[in-house]
Amino acid sequence: MAIEIVKLKEAAKLEIVSLMDNSVDFLSSPTREEVRGFWQWSRSRGEMPIAEHGFSMLVRVFSGEKACSILFDTGTSPEGVVENAARMEIDLGEVSYVVLSHGHYDHFGGLKGAVKTINKKDLPIIAHENMMKRRGTANSKGEIREYSTLPKIEELYPAKFVYNKEPMLIAKDYACVTGEIPRKVDFEKGLLQNRIFSDGSWQPDHLILDDRTLVLNVKGKGLVVISGCAHAGIINTIRYAQQITGTRKVYAVLGGFHLAGREFEKRIEPTLEALKQINPELLVPSHCTGWRAAYSIYQQFSASFVANSVGNRYLL
Repeated sequence: MAIEIVKLKEAAKLEIVSLMDNSVDFLSSPTREEVRGFWQWSRSRGEMPIAEHGFSMLVRVFSGEKACSILFDTGTSPEGVVENAARMEIDLGEVSYVVLSHGHYDHFGGLKGAVKTINKKDLPIIAHENMMKRRGTANSKGEIREYSTLPKIEELYPAKFVYNKEPMLIAKDYACVTGEIPRKVDFEKGLLQNRIFSDGSWQPDHLILDDRTLVLNVKGKGLVVISGCAHAGIINTIRYAQQITGTRKVYAVLGGFHLAGREFEKRIEPTLEALKQINPELLVPSHCTGWRAAYSIYQQFSASFVANSVGNRYLL
């Protein structure tokens, strides 16, 4: 079955700010000219932003001088992203869309606080219906450690959920939410212990079908792929972004690559080999990538690699 190409417009430029990630580093000098550390761009002289096991990025996509702002994921804690934005002197009221990468707590934990701060009527929260279901992981005995659940829509007033499984253009067609990502790469097997409560019982959910990514295309540079955890597999994710946009050139990949943990660390080497074929100019492994994978990516792609920090700003 042929994949329909979406008509993703080329952005004049992008500005991406890391609102939440697992680490902070305000002292190291940048390794790429596109990157500004927090102290290099922020005028704030107040408290420094904080890190947590979670992920969130503010994406400003420009057409000419006009920008549309997208909040991609909202971290783990109820107020972490809101507090970090305040410390960075960023007004979340500029956000026109909230996009959730998937239905795990470390990506939607700050959703209520963010929506309240944005405070826009009918603010679209781009989601997948599976995100509304109970989730958890199973241990070796089959016992389930249940995660917290996504807030119900009445808790998020005046926002609204917009569900998609297929690729969906937003921000006047300058950004694309992929929807469900086909699983084709043989070594990207998902999260085997993951479970979802469906039809009255806990079911295997290793594919985590609600996992998706945000794709943009910068004029003269190529695709920018922003993943939350890449449970679909970062290679599956990038290749699908290429397919649905009809664009081969991948300029930058930012976000979680999910290569941490004993089982996932076996996938580092084949992931590196596949990345060599894709050959992005900028690689920013974040959140759940893990230090072993991040170090391996640095070794293989030292000219492209950037260690993300809360407060990093990317000018693409």
